[in-house]
Amino acid sequence: MIRIRKFAAIDIGSNAIRLLINNVIEEEGKEPQFKKSSLVRVPIRLGQDSFTVGEISDGNAIRMIEAMKAFKLLMKVHGVEKYRACATSAMREANNGNELAEEIGKKSGIHIEIIDGRKEAAIIASTDLHQLIDSEKSYLYVDVGGGSTEFTIFTHGKIAVSKSFKIGTVRLLNEMVEENVWKEIEKWIRSNTRKLKNLSLIGSGGNINKLYKMSGRKPGVPLSYIWLNAQYQFLQSISYEDRISELGLNPDRADVIIPATRIFLSATKWSGAKKIHVPKIGLSDGIVKLLYYSENS
Repeated sequence: MIRIRKFAAIDIGSNAIRLLINNVIEEEGKEPQFKKSSLVRVPIRLGQDSFTVGEISDGNAIRMIEAMKAFKLLMKVHGVEKYRACATSAMREANNGNELAEEIGKKSGIHIEIIDGRKEAAIIASTDLHQLIDSEKSYLYVDVGGGSTEFTIFTHGKIAVSKSFKIGTVRLLNEMVEENVWKEIEKWIRSNTRKLKNLSLIGSGGNINKLYKMSGRKPGVPLSYIWLNAQYQFLQSISYEDRISELGLNPDRADVIIPATRIFLSATKWSGAKKIHVPKIGLSDGIVKLLYYSENS
């Protein structure tokens, strides 16, 4: 006998807002299966407001409220039994972030939880990473967002150390990252990986997922530093307009993909990793897993 349940996650990032609805297929004697039912992405760039002027603009606040109302209706028609909405660095750093979260709650019925970088990394780590991670090897997990990047090191199948840095695609586009931040990240990565052998990098986020798709590799086949560096040079060599018209990138992806690639390349170089795995998981997937297992613990 199969039972299908629906859980949802709302990820309020610096570059976009996403609603993920998952089917959880339960069958007696088997592990539950998590299958994506729907993914809606709305390109509201909150980080552009938060990181440059310190608060979410009235225009984007209205768009957020309307998006949450729409997400609420979508969850209702899908028959979602439980959801969780998490906001990251853009809402966290906006002066009016908490106030806006309250207003959204009143007008849409969606309760928003503003989380810090450490909690974000922990939620992502609760996904199916264990299926990819070999307990005999070490990994540097890099999740690049618009406002922050989470770095987590796995050894012997467990988290050894994790740190969040205020470096992200929207910050870099607005030239808001000083050189000393890059140096801090380099120092942190080198000091925490220098004794680790056979280290591989795991990349997470919309930009590395898009790069992986562009590579044409079959699922499970890692990217190489050489390929990623060549792609970085190519993307820089063509205009923003050509990235949209020739490569088919969305307008809100065509600019941020370059600084994201730079972060992944730097992390790969400083850690000495030879391979970059892209399992296509993120905050939304982690939220759904935690929701389900907390419900069934």
